[in-house]
Amino acid sequence: MAKITLQGLAHSYLETPTSPEDFALQELNHDWTDGEAYALLGPSGCGKSTLLNIISGLLIPSHGRVLFDGKDVTHLSTADRNIAQVFQFPVVYDTMTMRENLAFPLKNRGLAASEINARVERIGRMIDMTDVLDRRAAGLTADAKQKISLGRGMVRDDVNALLFDEPLTVIDPHMKWELRTQLKKLHHEFGHTMIYVTHDQTEALTFADKVVVMYDGRVVQIGTPDELFERPAHTFVGYFIGSPGMNLFDAEVQGRTAGIGGAEIDLGEGYRPGPGATKIGVRPEYIRLGQTGIPARVTRVEDVGRHKIVRLDAGGTQVAAIVGEGAPVPDGGTHIVFAPGGVNVYENEWRVVPEGGEAPLGAGREAA
Repeated sequence: MAKITLQGLAHSYLETPTSPEDFALQELNHDWTDGEAYALLGPSGCGKSTLLNIISGLLIPSHGRVLFDGKDVTHLSTADRNIAQVFQFPVVYDTMTMRENLAFPLKNRGLAASEINARVERIGRMIDMTDVLDRRAAGLTADAKQKISLGRGMVRDDVNALLFDEPLTVIDPHMKWELRTQLKKLHHEFGHTMIYVTHDQTEALTFADKVVVMYDGRVVQIGTPDELFERPAHTFVGYFIGSPGMNLFDAEVQGRTAGIGGAEIDLGEGYRPGPGATKIGVRPEYIRLGQTGIPARVTRVEDVGRHKIVRLDAGGTQVAAIVGEGAPVPDGGTHIVFAPGGVNVYENEWRVVPEGGEAPLGAGREAA
């Protein structure tokens, strides 16, 4: 296992890039802590796979360096970096048994037969395939193939990192939870540094210690699931994380007060945004319906079982509010207010820290 350091890392697929727009990966400086599980999360084309391939050695960056435990590996091959990588479409050797598939990377490294057998049996138990290890791999289902592929990545205990490139995309939905849970269990048991690429926020938030959110070739936030939910550093994070995503309101902010749609809202904290465009971000969980506040009109109610999603129009701004299953919902006109602690202020899409400092994470949920 290794601490992975990215220094001034940037990449363009063009030979002579002339502007930031020419870069698939904008400049990045970050340390990936030894033994932690990370998820690279973002939409297609945001730079996730580019970054993963640079870390793995499949791609040499245009600028910057990659270090493993302080050693520069920027120009080393994938094999010389001593990593294991699991891809979206698993590669399984059909002519071998599942036991032989799992043992393959160990045999290539010349380990003793007893050590190979012990490790394969341990991984077989972890992926719940002990009873079928001696069957040939031909004809396996997609989820069984991916289990073998995951197990083959985990069977070595000497790797610097384990990299996963959307490994559950081809898996049936009902199997994804099981495999994700097994992968989390493997991480807890073996403590490998893991980097997991996905566009699925549920996969990222349930798997990772830290989530790296990427947008348009740039890392816009690195944080825990709670940090991403409560304090999105960029409006894209607020929109992309959560279902529904964060509501955004154009606003004029002065100290503790925001002017939105002709109404004045108490923000609960003082803010001093700069001269850029200012917005208020409020998650649907922190929107309240009442008799005062911002005028709004209910346009649709979606009952999802545990709660209702109320869709509203607030002077042309589309708003989502989450209310309890038994809560009354007015028919037509109403007003919306924000729960204390549930407000974020943005200038030019980036979050503004309140003047008094940060409240404890979760304060908004407690107030709600």
